[in-house]
Amino acid sequence: MTLKKIAFIGTGVMGSSIVRHLLKANYEVTIYTRTKERATALISDGAKWAQTPSEATAGANIVITMVGYPVDVEAVYFGSSGIFEAGSEGQIIIDMTTSSPALAKRIASVANTRKMASIDAPVSGGDVGAKNGTLSIMCGGDEDVFNRVRPVLEVFGKDIIYQGDAGAGQHTKMCNQIAIATNMIGVCEAIVYAEQAGLDPENVLKSISTGAAGSWSLSNLAPRMLKDDFEPGFYVKHFLKDMDIALAEAEQMGLNLPGLELARSMYHHLLEQGYGDNGTQVLYKKYQS
Repeated sequence: MTLKKIAFIGTGVMGSSIVRHLLKANYEVTIYTRTKERATALISDGAKWAQTPSEATAGANIVITMVGYPVDVEAVYFGSSGIFEAGSEGQIIIDMTTSSPALAKRIASVANTRKMASIDAPVSGGDVGAKNGTLSIMCGGDEDVFNRVRPVLEVFGKDIIYQGDAGAGQHTKMCNQIAIATNMIGVCEAIVYAEQAGLDPENVLKSISTGAAGSWSLSNLAPRMLKDDFEPGFYVKHFLKDMDIALAEAEQMGLNLPGLELARSMYHHLLEQGYGDNGTQVLYKKYQS
């Protein structure tokens, strides 16, 4: 079976760019998002519009979801007019939302009973990676299914790695978010230190971005901080959701993660100050207040 008909549910900051890559690669894409007006440009680019997740799912070979929170994942899969309501034998569902490993396993279990297949495939790379088609994609599920959908993922991803059974992709994304959380503190503190020392922070970045201190956040988000550009590549409110998932999973494992706990408290304070819809680089503002 050729996998040319794709339903894409959730066309936010990253989802819109992914849909455009799929359209350019000549896939037939039907989209659903809660606010049709936000999808107008994609419809103009050739995407078809569906009124519900069920309507988008009907007739698709692959259903891809990228929504905000685990509760949104539950709604689009299990709710009224959801994916499983219209799902059919042989369909492949791919959840690219950063969500809980337990929910990924639940989706896979239900898909299996309906003779569907499921992959949990959260991504990293933010808006830049989505626009450039270079997202890192972390996949859990049946390896044969992963190999079947890999050509589709390669349309918008670069490092596409199979991590193991259902839920393994989500666990890997938690590792990613844990690393980013404390790294963002270091990036902000390095910039503030440079400023207080009377250095040109842009020149400092030229020196430290390519050395041992180098990171994606240092290269891509630190320049935005210096320009007071806090537009979201990845929302603070969603990052907090991810950290909460990681801390809950760590507690179940008996792990103590003080660095993650510190980062979570700092971002929670930003949320309380009204920065939930800003990008994660807005952490820099905590050092300016």
